[in-house]
Parts: sequence; structure tokens; C-alpha cells
Amino acid sequence: MRELYGSTEGNVSFLNLDGTIGAIGQMPAWMGSKIGMELVKFDVVEERPIRGEDGFCIKTDVDEPGEALGKITDVGRQSFSGYHDKKATDSKILTDVFEQGDKWFRTGDLIRRDADNYLYFVDRIGDTFRWKGENVATNEVADVMSKYPGVELANVYGVEVHGFEGKAGMAALTVGSDFSMVSFANHLRAGLPAYAVPLFLRIQPEAETTGTFKFRKVELVKQGFDPEHTDDPLWFLEPGGAQFIALDGQIHARIVNGDYRL
Repeated sequence: MRELYGSTEGNVSFLNLDGTIGAIGQMPAWMGSKIGMELVKFDVVEERPIRGEDGFCIKTDVDEPGEALGKITDVGRQSFSGYHDKKATDSKILTDVFEQGDKWFRTGDLIRRDADNYLYFVDRIGDTFRWKGENVATNEVADVMSKYPGVELANVYGVEVHGFEGKAGMAALTVGSDFSMVSFANHLRAGLPAYAVPLFLRIQPEAETTGTFKFRKVELVKQGFDPEHTDDPLWFLEPGGAQFIALDGQIHARIVNGDYRL
């Protein structure tokens, strides 16, 4: 079994031929110009590639997540025929990336490349959020959560907290009978940097997905951590607390009133 990355309508794909754990493929420097793929620095708040003073995009550094772009040409696999909807097609094409007039396909995926040129999927654009001045990749947080006994599915997203910049981490979990909240916070702190540990949890009886089996997040983000907006149990990790506590109306009021230094 080998891991594969591919955009069905796009012009970028990789294959993990040697079975490197976690990698979706390898892109040696000599191969980049032949395949026409680059990773560029990305602003997750503005949700657009970062451009330098010269107006062109900037390639990422080693282990720095960036949007994967595929150069569009008229040759074979580098072509991009687009969609029936012209507006949708235009939204996937980035121009003047490294030189005037060039065109690149936007995958919408954040990917990082290590020192050995192995590539790793980080997150979908729009899912990654900023908290405490750092980028939080929902996919990486969910991966750590899924390793805890009893966690069946973890849907991670960011929610706004009045009075604080960025978005705090929250996760909607579906759990089994063997799940225990007692040591869950310790598990997260051991596997994640402090800024990436979610402050809020929501226990759902069943995960909400789209027709293509992707997690639904828009409504969850809108409802946030307000117990008046859901009947699902909510939990809160108090700053310095040893474990998550039940989040009720009183705790919610204290959070939005700024009683906690998150």
C-alpha cells in the first residue's frame, strides 16, 4: 500500500513510492521543474498566497506549510481545462506567480516539504486558523485526538472568542463507551504545542458530513461554544486546568466577559 495525493481535476499529483510513513510523495529539486509544482508562502488569515516586494509569490522554506501550485501549460498533465462555471475556473488559477503572465493551478491544500524533499499534507485552506500568533492545522490536531482511546472521529475548527485575536481551537467529537475525559487534556498537551490544544469540545452522537464525506464545519463554527445553541455536551479547558470541565451558561458568560486569560 502506498499513499497518494491527487487533485482529480487539477494538474498536481504525487505517489509515495518507498512507503515513507506520513508522506504523500517526494519531490526532489531536479524533478520540480519537470513536474511543475511549487509550494508558496500563504497567509491563512487573508487566505491568499503571500507576495514579495517584487509582486511575485515566495517559495516556502523547509518544513514550512504553503499552498501547492501546479504550473499550467498546454502540455499533457500540466494542462488545466477548467470547469463549466467560468467563475469557478478563474478562482483556481493564480497568475503572475513567479514571472509576468505565468499561470498556476491552485490546489487549495497546504503542504510542507522536509529536508529530504518528502511532502506531507497539512490542511485544507480555510480550515487552518491562527491562535496566539501561530497557525493551527486542524488536520494535525485531529490526528493527535484520534490516537486517544475512545475517540472515533474528531472534527476540528476555530471559533471566535470575544476580546481575543484569532480563533480558539474547538473540536466536535464522536466517542465510544471507552472514552474518558479525565486524562484527555494531558494527552493533547503531550502531543501538541500549547497554542494548538483546543479549548473547547463538543460531544456529538454522530458526525455531520457532506455528500462527499467531508466534515461539515460552517454551522459548527457559527454555533461556537454557546450552550444555548446546541443540546450537545460542551467542555472547556480552563487555563492551567488539569482537565476539561463541563461548559454551562455560567462558564460561557465568564468566557465572553473576559474573566479568563486564554
